[in-house]
Formats: sequence, structure tokens, C-alpha cells
Amino acid sequence: MYKQKTLKDSFTLSGKGLHTGLSLTATFKPAPAGHGYKIQRIDLTDKPIIDVLAENVHETVRGTVVSVGDVKVSTVEHGMSALYAAGIDNCLIEVDGPEFPILDGSAIRYVEKINEVGTVELDAERKFLELKSKVEVHDDTTGSSIILLPDDVFSVTVLVSFQSSVLYNQYATLSDLSEYQTEIASSRTFVFVRELETLLAAGLIKGGDLDNAIVIYEKEMTQESFDKLTDLMKVPRMDATKRGYLMHRPLTWPNEPARHKLLDIIGDLAFVGMPIKGHIIATRPGHTINNKFARLLREKIKNQ
Repeated sequence: MYKQKTLKDSFTLSGKGLHTGLSLTATFKPAPAGHGYKIQRIDLTDKPIIDVLAENVHETVRGTVVSVGDVKVSTVEHGMSALYAAGIDNCLIEVDGPEFPILDGSAIRYVEKINEVGTVELDAERKFLELKSKVEVHDDTTGSSIILLPDDVFSVTVLVSFQSSVLYNQYATLSDLSEYQTEIASSRTFVFVRELETLLAAGLIKGGDLDNAIVIYEKEMTQESFDKLTDLMKVPRMDATKRGYLMHRPLTWPNEPARHKLLDIIGDLAFVGMPIKGHIIATRPGHTINNKFARLLREKIKNQ
């Protein structure tokens, strides 16, 4: 019989928010058996708590936003991915603002802190979601799909495809969660230059820079337009004729974007509320279809 786990001690991480640009602090605390994952906004008067469940996700544009009423917390997927991969079932996360800190755009800082404080077993059985038949969701508009095939362990295969001369087809595979720390956790979030103006105009990515994201520059712009964009991003001006990846740290792997999509799927599946046994095959995934799939699995749990 597998036992539920929680953190042995608390840990804290601080940094700026990707979308808000605010200075934020998140503290991950041990929690009792049956608690699950919960996020608490300690900056608000009544310190409201949000259950990390698929039905509480109400926005999925450039990140997963969990909310109850008017209370929101965004960009939670990297922290949740690290908790799920570490086999932690119960955790209370206190955050002093509307977003988790973006850190370096990956989950590695969370993983390092979990390793530092350790985990502990609780006196309660760990129950898994085990299905006897295939489950799948499709989005005909985007061409995205996610399939869960029955299996004795949890594994993920991701295929991404973009109409891009720089980033086209990639795939990534995680055959066992024990590989997460070395193969997935350090993969960073990414964005196309062509998306930046829209995101900035929408009041998003105020905290984005070349230290916490891989920026993909594929379609050449005039130097004047490129200068305006880099000024908006508050990064040094660059040569507009040089297309490719823009970042301060080189790619960790040639398929780092696909690995990050895999990282995100694990984070979004943490919202199922129960560890999963099965092989996930995701084609062109994103937070919207990830949440749709997590909601479907929640329905399966209720039906069981």
C-alpha cells in the first residue's frame, strides 16, 4: 500500500510575477492527509483559500489561473508540476499576491527546495486514478488532442508543431517521474516575438525578460519595430536581421520547448486531485486543452 506524502518542512521562494511584474513570495507548507493542494492568498483581508482542482481553473491564456469568486492566482503550473512529480499529495501554498513568482521560467527551483526540505509519509493510503479504457479529448480548431491509455505507471509523450521556421516539430517523453528532475524540470517557458505585442497590449508579461523565458524570433522585422519591442520588454536592443532563439542562457536541450510543454501538462494534471496511472499522449497541448482533459478525468473520478 502506497502512503500519502507531504513536505517535511516549509520552504519559500520569491521573485517577480511573469504577468504582473510584482514582487511575490510563495511559501509551500506541509499539510495533513486528505488535504490535497490548496493555495491561500495571505495578502487579502480574509486570506481566502482556493482548492487546486480542475473546476476552479477559469482562465488559461498564457498560464493556468485558479480562482474562486474574484480571488485569483495565476501562473501556478510550474509549482504544481514540481509537487506532482515529487509524489507530494498534500500541500498548503501561501502567496502574497495574484501570481506565483516566475523564477527562471522552469520548475527547477521548486524541485531543489523540495529536495532540500524533504518529504514525509502520512498515515493514509494513497489512491490512484486507474482507468480500464482509453480516454481522450480533441480540439478540432487547434488540432490539439490528449489521450490517456491504461498503464501500471504514469508516463507522458508530447508532440508539438508550430508554423515556424525556427521551431517546427518536436517531441519529448517522460517514461517515469523519477526522470523529472534531470530531464524536465529545467525546461523554460517560451514565447514567439509575434505574440509579444498582443500580450503586452493585454497587460500581460510585465515581468517577462530573457532570464525567465525563451523568446523565439522567426519573422524578420524592421530594426525600428524590433527596437520598440525590445524597449517594451526592457531588454537590450539587438540586431533585427538575426533570427532564432533570444535568451541569456543557451538551450538546455534542442527540444527544450517540447519538454516545457510536458512540464506544463504535469502541472495541469495536478488539478485532477489524485495521482494518475496511465500513459498520456499529448499532441499540440496547451493549458486550455490540458484543463479540459483534467476536468474530464475529474468526472471519471466522480463516476467511480
